[in-house]
Amino acid sequence: MSTSPLPRPSDLIARRRAEVAALLATDAAQAALAIHGTPLLLLDTARVEQQFRRLRDALPFVRFHYAVKALDHPAALAVLDRAGCGFDVATSEELALLVDGSVDTARIIHTHPIKKPAEIEHALAVGVRTFVVDNDAELAKFSRAPRDVRLLVRLAYRNPHAKSDLSSKFGVGFHEAERLVREARRRGIRVGGFSFHVGSQLDDPDRFVHAVDETIAFMSRLERQLSVRFDTLDIGGGFPVGYDRDVAGIEDIASGIRPSLERVRGRYTILAEPGRILVAEAATLVTSVMGIAERADGRWYYLDDGVYGAYSNVVAEDVHPLVFAVTELDGDAEQATHRWATLAGPTCDSADVIAREMLLPDLRVGDPLASPAMGAYTAVTSTRFNGRPLTSIAVLSQAPATGEVAIPAATSGVGGPQPQTVP
Repeated sequence: MSTSPLPRPSDLIARRRAEVAALLATDAAQAALAIHGTPLLLLDTARVEQQFRRLRDALPFVRFHYAVKALDHPAALAVLDRAGCGFDVATSEELALLVDGSVDTARIIHTHPIKKPAEIEHALAVGVRTFVVDNDAELAKFSRAPRDVRLLVRLAYRNPHAKSDLSSKFGVGFHEAERLVREARRRGIRVGGFSFHVGSQLDDPDRFVHAVDETIAFMSRLERQLSVRFDTLDIGGGFPVGYDRDVAGIEDIASGIRPSLERVRGRYTILAEPGRILVAEAATLVTSVMGIAERADGRWYYLDDGVYGAYSNVVAEDVHPLVFAVTELDGDAEQATHRWATLAGPTCDSADVIAREMLLPDLRVGDPLASPAMGAYTAVTSTRFNGRPLTSIAVLSQAPATGEVAIPAATSGVGGPQPQTVP
């Protein structure tokens, strides 16, 4: 048997380990696991609200609109709505979730640069008035829109260091953006300002500063040249989350962009579209070992969730989630004897591999494992490949009136039963 002492954990790993241990020790988590078993996402809505307050404290003059695509669970949407957060949608289905939840449509923006005409009509009908465009075909769809509709032209900033450089699919350069503004004026369509997105998981505060400064300078130049007055600057999202390493925090990024934004806060309404940063750390995935095998490259553990399920962020987002054996959370992990192992998912597809060369203790069938920071782009990108059910989500939050713990019986996503309370 090949064994190795566990390396000394980084501060982030030690912090994540402690957070998972504290969460799983709660009565609410134990009750949820007893009811639903594994795999199970434990969603702490208090963490969602905490992250929103951090953002608001760091940039108090910015109007935040949560990107629903990151996690569309009704409990997360409800807590953000109560906290006063706005919402950013990309589809009619996301919009319907909010409308059904009685969210004020004045706090909803639609930022997908490409939309079916029917989607625009639906959004207009329920009261959405801010949209994003980046091409002539999209601009033409708003030719007969109400006069109070505000369009934002999306700019493209290439950031190869981002996990996902969105500029290759959406957005235009300054020259094309200016042409679109001129074309909109010719058509009698109102352009309220500009939006951009620096890229997903961009751990580079200077690139945020660069994008803000360049956009503000561009807006000022166009205002002078075209004798127009813009009213909105949308700085997008992209705030990074630390999965297996530390990244720049909300406060670090805010300290860089705040001076530039403060200079124009009286001229423009400043919007932002945070998604991952609000929900990633609010959910922990608990799985179990369903099979063990010795292969040519060592020990393999087969879990009851994988890359076609809640670990879909491994493939779709190139995320490397931490995985802790629950049996060692309360022990002295540094002194434990571990072995290198591969973690695989439950499907029959050989590509369903979560991680390779992970140091783990000897595990048995049925042993649970836990991955923190699994709230963003996990449940929403899951599939039902092999007919497997979507990973269930249990909401761990205190109901204000009763103090009871809300634990839903529904699977992830929308349309399921509402949460039930467990004393």
